[in-house]
Amino acid sequence: MATVKDHHQQTRILVQAAAAVCEDKKAHDTRILELDPIDSGLSDFFLVTSATNDRQAVAIADEIEHKLKKEFGVLPHSVEGRRVGEWILLDYVDFVVHVFLTERRAFYDIERLRKSARPMTPAEFDAELKATLAEKTLAARKKAGKKSKAPEKKAAGQPAVKKAATKARARQKTKLPAPKEAPKVKTPRKKAVKKQAKRA
Repeated sequence: MATVKDHHQQTRILVQAAAAVCEDKKAHDTRILELDPIDSGLSDFFLVTSATNDRQAVAIADEIEHKLKKEFGVLPHSVEGRRVGEWILLDYVDFVVHVFLTERRAFYDIERLRKSARPMTPAEFDAELKATLAEKTLAARKKAGKKSKAPEKKAAGQPAVKKAATKARARQKTKLPAPKEAPKVKTPRKKAVKKQAKRA
């Protein structure tokens, strides 16, 4: 069962993938805003980027949608502004992508409106994500190490070999002594044969 922390981590991976598309498509001044939970409502992040013209804006939005669908099976809840291309909004619920024309971004100044948000560049966001994943991997390895040591301690406390040896000794004590061999009875056969030979 996925925890809230795991869900947040998955959202971060999706945001990072969308930011990578912006970089590949030569978008300008890409910023990731980590929103204040009290102020943000449903979304955790805003990804804000700029395009020099409407064609580039549409290409960026299309590629983000395509990549997240292909690699993660995720589709936006809604898409707005694609037809005009001045401000395209891709709403993935946990995060929202805003692709602006440069002049439109300056006009709306979305970063200023979200003063409580923590702004990051994609590189800063990527470094933070990698550190979090490394921490999680280390914690998982420690947990796995503890599990593998537990059975060894149990075995050392009461080894199966000792138990088997104890049982074997108990069986030996209850065994009846082996029956003595019957005494050899000398038969007078040889003497009888000799007497018969003398007579003859």
